[in-house]
Amino acid sequence: MPIDPTTLPRLFHGGAPGLQPGDLIVPGPPHVIDGCDICAARAAGQAYVMPGVGVIDPPTGRPDRVYVTSDRPYALFHASRYVLGDAYTVQLTTDVDESTEDFFPTWCAPYAVVTGVVSRAVRLTDKQRGTLVRRWGALEDSRRREAYGIGRGHSERAAPDEDSPR
Repeated sequence: MPIDPTTLPRLFHGGAPGLQPGDLIVPGPPHVIDGCDICAARAAGQAYVMPGVGVIDPPTGRPDRVYVTSDRPYALFHASRYVLGDAYTVQLTTDVDESTEDFFPTWCAPYAVVTGVVSRAVRLTDKQRGTLVRRWGALEDSRRREAYGIGRGHSERAAPDEDSPR
């Protein structure tokens, strides 16, 4: 069942550089940076498994959709996967679904409208990447525990971290 986009929190998207407020973000093929094992795995339709962490950024199950997140560091990660990639605030206007593919809070739709620029030419430091990978692993572990009925409570969602890029 589609979600009312007016009920969503502030949304971010990280990706191709040079967009301006009012531009549309539409689905495209996976972006591959030379030497990026995660990028190569996604482009091949495979999941990259990081030892000690698990699956990192699996291939999308909906290549006909644009993905957005309420987690700013996660959007910055995706922007950093482009050469001089940018991060944006965005708005979804139609046919919105919650993504079940990501451990971070994400939604998908046929397109997104850029409402602002968060950061241009995003580069993450090793410390920022490490913080994000640790959060990713913790969220995956939490979901695994929940799936097997280990522990109590509901699924944990990613929360901003003090080492997160700002």
